[in-house]
Amino acid sequence: MYTIHDLYDLDHTLAKDYLAQFTYPWEALKGIKDFIIALGETLDKNEYEEVSEHVWVHKSATVFSSAYLGAPCIIGPRTEVRQCAFIRGSALVGADCVVGNSTELKNVILFDHVQTPHYNYVGDSILGYYSHTGAGAITSNVKSDKKLIVIHNGDEQIETGLKKIGAMLGDYVEVGCNSVLNPGTVIGRHSNVYPTSCVRGVIPEASIFKNDGTIIKKR
Repeated sequence: MYTIHDLYDLDHTLAKDYLAQFTYPWEALKGIKDFIIALGETLDKNEYEEVSEHVWVHKSATVFSSAYLGAPCIIGPRTEVRQCAFIRGSALVGADCVVGNSTELKNVILFDHVQTPHYNYVGDSILGYYSHTGAGAITSNVKSDKKLIVIHNGDEQIETGLKKIGAMLGDYVEVGCNSVLNPGTVIGRHSNVYPTSCVRGVIPEASIFKNDGTIIKKR
């Protein structure tokens, strides 16, 4: 329930071939920067403008003047990067996305139609097709003890060997306002997270995560 195949329809991202190399989504995090630079060099210059070194913006995208685009990054067609958004770099943002006011992105892949619209932090994460984070929802990507991150799925524990992993959101995931997704959180497709939740571990697809930690299947 937590492989790339389980979580994502790869037809909705320019990272399709890149992600297809891996079994688990967090395995792709280390190479996002180099992948974006290589991909950017192949983009159609009639469609994308390299506005600064290794920063490519589709000509149909809207980027507000107060937004910061750090290299490398790619902003896809019809995407909006709104006021005071802070893209630190290593960000592939797909088509028809929203990167909202005061939202920060770092080392991420956002599939098409992803919305991070209000005061979000998304770091070392992959957000699937049509996933959405409510206002103030954040991905926590480093443990407080700075130890390597382990993916917890009930009694199963998967050693990642990585110090930084945010959240892996499957397609059509909805995260409620002011929720915290702890390091190594994996949320299956079509699942919902209640507002103000503190989420950790693997949440099965088509589930509802309540803010007391209870998980129920959708009817």
